[in-house]
Order: sequence, then structure tokens, then C-alpha cells
Amino acid sequence: MAQEKLQAETAFRHALVIDDHPLFCDALGLTLRHFAGIERIDTADRLEAALARLGAGEKPDVILLDLHLPDVSGLDGLVRLRRVAGSAPIVVVSSLADRQVVSAAIRAGARGFVPKHSDREMFLTAFRIIAAGGLYLPEGMDLPDAPGRGYEDALDRLAQLTPQQATILHRICCGAMNKQIAYDLSIAETTVKAHVTSIMRKLGVQTRTQAVLLAKEASFGNMLPDPPLRQ
Repeated sequence: MAQEKLQAETAFRHALVIDDHPLFCDALGLTLRHFAGIERIDTADRLEAALARLGAGEKPDVILLDLHLPDVSGLDGLVRLRRVAGSAPIVVVSSLADRQVVSAAIRAGARGFVPKHSDREMFLTAFRIIAAGGLYLPEGMDLPDAPGRGYEDALDRLAQLTPQQATILHRICCGAMNKQIAYDLSIAETTVKAHVTSIMRKLGVQTRTQAVLLAKEASFGNMLPDPPLRQ
């Protein structure tokens, strides 16, 4: 009876879970399927894999995102996912759950934030609230203050980047130079240079240092290292 009531309260039938920990995905899948009434659960262990599924026309009712994936960390993944998620709400499920991280994720467009250590009831409560159009925050957390114009502007600029450009910017933030980026991504160095030029144009900056600072404006300081900045 309780499960039928919950299913009647939620409209979610298809979920996409983006997380690279198989055991957690399995456990979360069981919770979503057997207690939240979600019939179809797809998983992706990389952001690029999730973006490919969405780009191919997959339309989940809700998306669950870990912030720290093998191919992206911090808000970069959330910003890129938000561009292609359509009307599907994005719920961040992360082991990093301090107030700064939660606030930044909500300001970047997440409809909810559930710590990974949460029990089943907290997940179900989050889904009921989000399915009803609300915003879910961990217990004891308040709504984040309205973001400053600098923060919103940084997110808007970053949202203009293609997935490849976002990947290159992330590597720039880690201190990689064009030659190393070309090697890592198996592309020509001239291609990297062309992307860097386009990145700077879209971000409205003139140097790599300025690009890194703008990226940090919209990312978690404790999730992006402080690389040696080079012009």
C-alpha cells in the first residue's frame, strides 16, 4: 500500500544514473525501482557516455549525477548536463555534502542534492518533493543566497562551450599545456590551439589565466587544484 501511494505521488518512470561506482549504482537502482516505482533505470559511468545517450534522443524523467566522475569534476559536468537535459530535473548525489558544495550545485541548476550516505527514506522524500516541482535540500540546509552577477555570468559563458571545449578547459585548469592536451585527447596540437582560441572568445577572456579564473568562479574551489598558471 505504501509503495502504491508513493508511485501515485511521483511521475518518474525512467531514471538515468551517472556514477562510476557499480555497487552504489546497483544499490540506488534497487531503491529507485522497488521503492520509488521507477520502472527503467539506465546508468552511465562517464559524463560523455551520458551526454551521448541524451544526444541520441534518450529522455529520462529524472537524472542523478555524481559530481566527481573520471572525465569531469565539480560543476563543469552539471553545467554541461543542464544544457541537454531538457525538462528532466537533475539531482546531485554526492559524498561531498558541505554547505558550500550544496549551495553551488543548486545555484548551478540542480533541483535537489542528496548525500550519498543518505538512507532510503531520504531518497524517497527527495523524489516526492522534486516530482511535485519542489527543490530538495539535505536536512538543516537553507536555500542558497541569490548568486552574484559574476557567478551567473560565468555559468552562462561556460554553457556556451562544446563538450570537447569544456574538456580542454578542464585540462587547462589542471595546468596542462596544448601539447599535453593534444596527447591526452589524441588530437592534433593545432586542433587544441583552435579550440583554445574559441574557448577564449566564448568566455570573453584574452589569456589562459583569465579562463582558469572564470572557470573557478563557477566551480568548487576544493575540487579544482591550483595549477601553475601559464600565459
